[in-house]
Amino acid sequence: MRHGATYGSVCVLAAAVLWGTTGTAAALAPGVGSLAVGAAAMGVGGLLQAAAAHRGLRVHRAGLAAQWRTLAVAAGAVAVYPLAFYSSMRLAGVAVGTVVSIGSAPMAAALVERVVDRRPLSRRWALGATVGLLGVLALALARTGEEVAAGGPDAQPVLGVALGLLAGVTYALYSWGAARVMRRGLPSRPVMGAVFGAGGVLLLPVLLLTGAPIVASWSNVAAMAYLAVVPMFLGYVLFGRGLAAVPASTATTLSLLEPVVAAVIAVLVLHERLSAPGWWGMAIVLASLVLLTADSRRVGAHPASSPARSPSRAVDVVS
Repeated sequence: MRHGATYGSVCVLAAAVLWGTTGTAAALAPGVGSLAVGAAAMGVGGLLQAAAAHRGLRVHRAGLAAQWRTLAVAAGAVAVYPLAFYSSMRLAGVAVGTVVSIGSAPMAAALVERVVDRRPLSRRWALGATVGLLGVLALALARTGEEVAAGGPDAQPVLGVALGLLAGVTYALYSWGAARVMRRGLPSRPVMGAVFGAGGVLLLPVLLLTGAPIVASWSNVAAMAYLAVVPMFLGYVLFGRGLAAVPASTATTLSLLEPVVAAVIAVLVLHERLSAPGWWGMAIVLASLVLLTADSRRVGAHPASSPARSPSRAVDVVS
């Protein structure tokens, strides 16, 4: 079954909503280190992706093997991303770590697509991405004051920002890699299962070395189980369906909704306060998403829907 760009955009936005819950969930396990959180969430979630896609992996093993170089790059990026992302939030603060990691990904994805795939970028995308980044920046600045006031002796903002940039680049790389393999005629589920399953295997040694605090209490186990199953497994199933219909640059830009959702949950659940610039930042991000989804509907130029597409790509993405 073939899905259009609107469906893909909705899937990416739904994934971003689930990802927006990760900060609150991780806060429920303060004794678990950032490396353990990242390895548990993405590692276990990735192995669940592979298990759910086992039939498709067998059916499409030849096609996957033919794209092993792209898959290897994407899997390596999957393994690095959560370690850099959660460490960035721990060292630079949740707001700064999130805005650098998520905010840098659209530009990184656009650069990869432009250099490797020679994909032109529309003016509407450039406008939407710029507006979205400004909104996320306003939201981050509104939330950073309290974090700076509460910052501890372990805060290392420069290293945290550097790790956030690394997270953004690796997020862009695995999004691009998965989308590229899908454009070669393979369905979403086996591609995501291969990429995230291999990334999960790479994260297992990190989990074994750092994961002892997870089993220290049932609350830690519950928090890690939630992170692995809901935002990482279900979220990336949705994200994979989105990548089958929209370019990686658009998908990573639509995921700017994540910090907005994280801020709303922090206000409603953790009773954090958000200043007027923060609310304005949310409105600006939402406006940028309207621009981007309108662009997806208007252009419809993603290779997944082009005549040159392989007939096997018409297989339903859940096959």
